[in-house]
Amino acid sequence: MLQGAGVGASALLLAACSSAPSAAPTAAVDRSEKQKSLRFDSRDTYRNTTGEDYPLLEKFTEASGISVTYSSAVSDDNVYYSKVKNQLKMGQDIGADASVLSDWMAARWIRLGYVQDLNLDRIPNLSDIRSRFALPDNDPRRSLSLPWRSGFTGIAWNKEELPEGLTSVSDLWDPSLSGKVGVMSAMRDTLGLIMLDAGVDIEGADWGDSEFTSAVNTLRAQVTGGQVRGIKGNQYKEDLKSGKTIAAIARAGDIMQINAEAGDKWGFAIPAKGGVLWSDVVVIPIGSTHRSNAEDFINFYYDPMNAVQVAAATNFISPVDIRQLEIDVLDEAVSSNRMVFPTPVTFETSRTFRTLSQGEEQRYGAQYQTVLLAA
Repeated sequence: MLQGAGVGASALLLAACSSAPSAAPTAAVDRSEKQKSLRFDSRDTYRNTTGEDYPLLEKFTEASGISVTYSSAVSDDNVYYSKVKNQLKMGQDIGADASVLSDWMAARWIRLGYVQDLNLDRIPNLSDIRSRFALPDNDPRRSLSLPWRSGFTGIAWNKEELPEGLTSVSDLWDPSLSGKVGVMSAMRDTLGLIMLDAGVDIEGADWGDSEFTSAVNTLRAQVTGGQVRGIKGNQYKEDLKSGKTIAAIARAGDIMQINAEAGDKWGFAIPAKGGVLWSDVVVIPIGSTHRSNAEDFINFYYDPMNAVQVAAATNFISPVDIRQLEIDVLDEAVSSNRMVFPTPVTFETSRTFRTLSQGEEQRYGAQYQTVLLAA
């Protein structure tokens, strides 16, 4: 249940122990010139090939001479962090030359000095970054992290059971759906949507404990009252597929996935009052000895012709401002999907959950855990 929530007992302990060290570790010496290798820790769903017909990893190796070990080690941010935090604190090599993390976890690594500065001169394709991702609040110069994959969180429903669809988070609380609603355990997705439904701009700085507590109480009431069947990690998709739930807080990419697997049975929408735009970002750990190799790898995937292929195959939003020239190589059914290739208007329908301070991270995580444990 707690997987992907960013909370839980271990997570709270990690947050409590995340105060900045007295002396930040120093970056390792870069040995890329003599060692043409790279280990890239990411998630299985982000595997950097786009199918057997377009092996981008092999293409990169052929072009650069750099061999890549692609690891799906980051199945859960907190689990991954618990494995490497002691090495990071001492500035040691964790075995990965680049790591893909949720933006909130990357913000923690940045705060603690656990990532290396990027040499942006080695990433000229960064000029193609979407303006929506160019200036995050936790890395305003984009010198410590770069967006890797993004997506929208909104509401989903079984089209046979709910042919009229849903338009708001409040629709999930309709008595006719009692016991048939699923909720994601990811705190920023779920509570972000509830806060947006209440009129809170989750991207701005003008909210705090009161607004967050109100969202927690809203969710708690739906859980204890039986409206919500359960709060789960990726398993929420299985409840939709089995029919245990017919409506849910969901990610667009997940709904596209289960529609591809089990037929076009589920609808998805960004709520009228706004959806959550989430991002995973890539960082170079402080102990990496192959920084330049990692930067070359990032630059390769920021090439628009490569970026469009990855987005089309994975159903995640690319950080690259893909132009019509690149989109035209795709089938129209794919290129017209605004959940994968959003327009500026589509982006305006969503907000990104602002970075929490260390104190907020601890307080809000503890509050949210009380709801998870009651589910």
